[in-house]
This record gives sequence, C-alpha cells and structure tokens, in this order.
Amino acid sequence: MMEHKNYMKLQFDSRSQNESFARVVVASFAAQLDPTIEEISDIKTAISEAVTNAIIHGYENKIGTVTVICSINNNELEIIVEDEGNGIEDVNQAMEPLYTSKPELERSGMGFTVMETFMDVVDVYSEVGKGTKITMKKKFISLSGD
Repeated sequence: MMEHKNYMKLQFDSRSQNESFARVVVASFAAQLDPTIEEISDIKTAISEAVTNAIIHGYENKIGTVTVICSINNNELEIIVEDEGNGIEDVNQAMEPLYTSKPELERSGMGFTVMETFMDVVDVYSEVGKGTKITMKKKFISLSGD
C-alpha cells in the first residue's frame, strides 16, 4: 500500500442494508478533499456498486465480511472494497458491459462499467474461492494548492 496522508478502514457484514452505510462513510471521508456535489455522487455510486457486488456475488446468500479501506494521498482518493467470498472466474468477462452471472436477479450487469465511468482507475483482483478486491482511484483538483 502506498504511503498516505490519511487512512480509514471499515468492516461490516455482507447484508444489503449495510450498502447505504458504506456509501455515507466513504462520502464523509472523501469530503475532506472538498469535492463537488457531483463528485460525491460519483463516489457514492461507485462504492454502492462495489459493495453490492461483494454482497450479491461474493457471498450470495451467506453472511461474510466486506472490508472497505480508503486513503487520501496528494488529492487522490483510493477506495478498496474486499470480500473473502466466491471470487470471479473470469475478471475480464465480468467487467464486460451487460455481463451478469445472475440474470435471474434482473441485474443489469453494469456494475464494473458504472465504477469505471465514475472513477479514474478501477482494478479488480480475484481468485476463485478466496474472494475479490476492487481498487478504485479518483483524483481531485486542489483548491488549496496542495
């Protein structure tokens, strides 16, 4: 992990009601970068998609732990969302727009596409049976000259 100015770590059960909790915590942490309302909305949307993926695909109907780690370094927010769930067999395929492994849930298959739209960088590391780690980064323009 890179050296950082500020860091926070959050762990919670993989229950759908915790997705909104994660959104608020990450948005509150990001607020110190003085983002616009639109940037906060983008961050909330991206974190929602990542956490929802962990809950629905990582753990399916089991309760596990979702870990969210945020750090700020030189006007860049890094968000890591990790689970120790099922993992993704083919990350490239999973990142294709409209691909879904659960069509019966009427999901759009746009989670990774949404994350890539709202964040500057999205990296996905996954191992079947061990879990998935999504790293997202967003750079902010400094108003203070940092």
